[in-house]
Amino acid sequence: MMIVNADDFGRTRAETDRALACYKHGRITSVTAMVFMEDSARAAALAREAGIDVGLHLNLSQLFTAPGGAATLNDHHARVVRFMKSSPYALVLYNPMLRNAFRYVYRIQVDEFMRLYGQAPSHIDGHQHRHLCTNVLLDRIIPRGARVRRNFSFESREKNLFNRAYRGLVDGVLARRYKISDFFFSLQQCLQSDQMERVFNLSRDAIVEVMTHPLNDTEYAYLMSDQYNSDLDQLRMGTYADL
Repeated sequence: MMIVNADDFGRTRAETDRALACYKHGRITSVTAMVFMEDSARAAALAREAGIDVGLHLNLSQLFTAPGGAATLNDHHARVVRFMKSSPYALVLYNPMLRNAFRYVYRIQVDEFMRLYGQAPSHIDGHQHRHLCTNVLLDRIIPRGARVRRNFSFESREKNLFNRAYRGLVDGVLARRYKISDFFFSLQQCLQSDQMERVFNLSRDAIVEVMTHPLNDTEYAYLMSDQYNSDLDQLRMGTYADL
């Protein structure tokens, strides 16, 4: 089964509209939505009307862009964002001073998602994959049993030993605690390395998620192409709800 998920839904009007067009043409199966962003409210209304499967695109690395907002939330969120941007290694570092801030920011984003969409998110991933940061994982902020995005999948020659070992450790934790796919790929990377045939083949016997950002013109053109549409006819498509 192949899940094709568009990230950043609701971040801007253009990103929302591109993702929705792909869904209406049957080129993606789900989206993950950002809350407290400039197009979040409109995106939620459009998603409810379309009946699309929507997860939460947890935002720990970009300041909110919707007007207003509670001062307490903005303060906690800004502290988390500063830490996430402070070092290339922030993803793997644990900051005990931000334990409460991480938990608060997660809870409020889930609450806002439920207010906008009228239901819990179908799955959870993170903007720039920050849902896999050490503060979130060690403190078990995402509840056990949730459907969660895993690390990128690579062949052994694509990454060094330390990178593969770290990703393997994290994915082992995710597999024990959450529902995850068997493989996860970026559409952009797959197009650059000509790996889509491999992804299609894997999805015939395993559960594969492909992440896309339709605002990217190259990705959007591929998603809307006749060849891609023809390839989908040979595959079983699904969403995280099928896990």
